[in-house]
Amino acid sequence: MKIGIIGSGDVGRTLASGFIKYGHEVMLGSRDITQEKVQQWLSGGGKNASLGNFTDAAVFGEVVILATPWSGTKNAVDLAGASNFMGKTVIDVTNPLDFSGGVPPKLAVGMTDSAGEMVQNWLPGANVVKAFNIVGSSHMINPQFPEGKPDMFICGNDQKSKETVKSFLDDFGWQTIDLGNIEMSRLLEPLALVWIVYGFKTNTWAHAFKLLRK
Repeated sequence: MKIGIIGSGDVGRTLASGFIKYGHEVMLGSRDITQEKVQQWLSGGGKNASLGNFTDAAVFGEVVILATPWSGTKNAVDLAGASNFMGKTVIDVTNPLDFSGGVPPKLAVGMTDSAGEMVQNWLPGANVVKAFNIVGSSHMINPQFPEGKPDMFICGNDQKSKETVKSFLDDFGWQTIDLGNIEMSRLLEPLALVWIVYGFKTNTWAHAFKLLRK
């Protein structure tokens, strides 16, 4: 598939490389394609890697990924153009983090709303799926833990789009647990904060979630 990624930070570049690894064509969208880290990604990405601005990436992608810091997400969506997401699966990786009080951060949105719901409202013609937000970028692709495959919780309103995301997660080495519609982002974003707070408390970042069943 053609994958457009909005955001060229660690998360965006990691996911971009992961999708290329599994045979997809990727356009990495950046506010500044001349950045050294972005050019390094391009040089190592091979024939299926390309660069563009946010609009270019949104137009290019059959599936579009939002991988921006929360403070810049609305602006990134506006720059990309809501019409360019129409009818597409949009994977929302964002977390509404507020670092104004230092670390660990707090949630800027919570319990009665969520970033996932806000993104869906900004993109009413798209099918938003919350995924990849509960783990750090270094473990998004083929995570290796002694206990086996970790679980990725997802949510969204469109079943077909969630099946598409699950197929990506299967390739990337995750078990997928579908929690329901996009309102379940109200649970997934606080869960991401659990991951973050534990990381700051222990100064370790090699952890993920697994739901134990009988």
